[in-house]
Amino acid sequence: MKIRYSLFLVFALTILSCHQGKKSSSDHEYTNALINESSPYLLQHAHNPVKWYPWGDEALAKAKEENKLIIISIGYAACHWCHVMEHESFEDTTVARIMNENFVNIKVDREERPDVDDVYMSACQLVSGRGCGWPLNAFALPDGQAVWAGTYFPKDQWTKILNQFKTLAEEDMPRLRKSAEQITQGIGDLDKLELVTEDKTYTKTEMDEVASKFMSNVDFEEGGRKGEPKFPMPNNYEYLLKYFHESEDSKAREAVEITLDKMAAGGIYDQLGGGFARYSVDGIWMVPHFEKMLYDNSQLISLYSKAYTLFKKPRYKEVIDETIEFCLRELHDENGGFYSSLDADSEGVEGKFYVWDETEIDSLITDPIQSKLFKEYFSIEKSGNWEHVNILHTSNRANDLAAQNGISQDELNSILTSVKEILMKHRNTRVRPGLDDKILSSWNGLMIRGLAEAYKATGNDRYKQEALKTMSFIESEQLQTDFRLQRNYKDGKSAVNGFLDDYANTIDGMIALYQITFDEKWLFKSQEMTDYVFNHFLNEDTKMFNYASDLDPPLIAKKSEVVDNVIPSSNSMMARNLFKLGTYLYNKDYIRQAKQMMDNVQAQIAESDIPNFYSNWCSLYIDLLSPPYEVAIVGPNSETLRKEMSSNFIPNALLLGGTSEGKLELLKDKLQDDITFIYVCQNKVCKFPVEDVTEALKLMN
Repeated sequence: MKIRYSLFLVFALTILSCHQGKKSSSDHEYTNALINESSPYLLQHAHNPVKWYPWGDEALAKAKEENKLIIISIGYAACHWCHVMEHESFEDTTVARIMNENFVNIKVDREERPDVDDVYMSACQLVSGRGCGWPLNAFALPDGQAVWAGTYFPKDQWTKILNQFKTLAEEDMPRLRKSAEQITQGIGDLDKLELVTEDKTYTKTEMDEVASKFMSNVDFEEGGRKGEPKFPMPNNYEYLLKYFHESEDSKAREAVEITLDKMAAGGIYDQLGGGFARYSVDGIWMVPHFEKMLYDNSQLISLYSKAYTLFKKPRYKEVIDETIEFCLRELHDENGGFYSSLDADSEGVEGKFYVWDETEIDSLITDPIQSKLFKEYFSIEKSGNWEHVNILHTSNRANDLAAQNGISQDELNSILTSVKEILMKHRNTRVRPGLDDKILSSWNGLMIRGLAEAYKATGNDRYKQEALKTMSFIESEQLQTDFRLQRNYKDGKSAVNGFLDDYANTIDGMIALYQITFDEKWLFKSQEMTDYVFNHFLNEDTKMFNYASDLDPPLIAKKSEVVDNVIPSSNSMMARNLFKLGTYLYNKDYIRQAKQMMDNVQAQIAESDIPNFYSNWCSLYIDLLSPPYEVAIVGPNSETLRKEMSSNFIPNALLLGGTSEGKLELLKDKLQDDITFIYVCQNKVCKFPVEDVTEALKLMN
């Protein structure tokens, strides 16, 4: 439900996403308590004249002891407007004096502490009655209860707000306490789900109705959702792929294909270096917000990999290979983990690292024919195609351009490749965007899944090895002996206890590794982690999982993540994990829990006009309505047949097997001497085994 609270003058400016720039001050005249943190975002503010504290007992105790309001300022390292506000206000000594004398000031990296961010983001949404973004600036009582929150404010407005709260704290604390009470109640109500006790039924009619509403929001001309800006939202299209396979609705297939084609051709995709930017500010995927996030790219690797098994488009494979190469080149730590993000700015200018002037291209490409073809293909204009510079994107079909210039397709591809290599070499001499080199377990779990899907789609063994290497990092550095998981890692330190998404995405990564190795240890480790989640995250009243562990100090509200956004919600991920693990391990309790969670959410999905924000739940709905095949491949040639089977588009199948029967109940009595059989089963009932993948696929149709 939506609740609007008005406190006084509200300066709410919605910022969808942001990025950082370079610090302008380097003399370190000031140093605050953030200097001992490892987060690149917090360290960015360590020399502000504002006396920042990290979130923790020290700052909260100080606020109570001095009876001061708290300012909780939240952002992340790749956030542009966070940096703008830092430069305008937090580096200003006059503003800092007001903040230091009247408030306890806390800086939060939202990527390290999404639990804190969620609480105060909810407060902002309640205050403004609409969406909010970053930087997020909340005012709270000494006990942490929010009294008001907003986003970015120019210096003059921020100064007025500070003085208004200073006056309110001195003259009208009852008003602030009343506001805090209302907002705290509202935060608790926002995510509240009732436990559904009756057994829900799932129908094809309801599935089709939800899918129809889903596709009514799709832009069938340019892909993505209608309007602008355009966010990739990979899970939406993974769901549509799954729905297409189940329903054979060609509109679902079309929605995926047009979206993936347009993104791959647009400026949102780095046409030289691979990898996707956060979103496009326009409705045609051309002008990106240039920051690159690991979570976007890992999920898009998964999406393009699954789409490649269906469409078999060479361009999709190029995107897979180039995006993985980007991640390994620019976001990869030598110990196997992946860093969080690249900034949008270099030298204080957004996109400067990525854009081109026509004369610069001409100076680098001395062959006029090659230069002409490259500029035509990538839509380069003399005066620039965006703010007097050029963003590489293509609206030309390569085969048309080749024919128009009297050369073969192979010749054109060779020219484009040669020119791209020259420009890439030159680009690497530019000042690079800032790197957020913290490693997050949650996002690395997404990357493991992406690499595993890429291996299945392309057969490139390197991707499997990189996935295993990344999981080895999580096991050695983040996973404790009792299966407790750490969230963050930087410079050899992990300081934050894992949240539900860390567990959900790591478990999903382990299941993905089983599917490409048939090594049962991944299933049994994921089972241990799942049981840890039950012990420390389960809300007994709702049978959903809390976002934070019961080992963590409680915040002002206990939150549960349900809505799927740019990353699927941790509850939908856990529900899908439980369904898959329950099937693999013959664990009926897991499957019952997955269905209970789906039952709790079903009404919201059915009633929503925008079910896009439940896309991962919709995929689970399909699995519960039409259980996937259990495809057991057992025998000496299981690895070869598994690779062949995985290269096909089979979103309704769970593969299992190996050269032995192992310990899984589903493999019992299926091993035959010197013969590799494929058993196509559903609900534990198997058809007659076959030895050929083509025959097995026929049994699944």
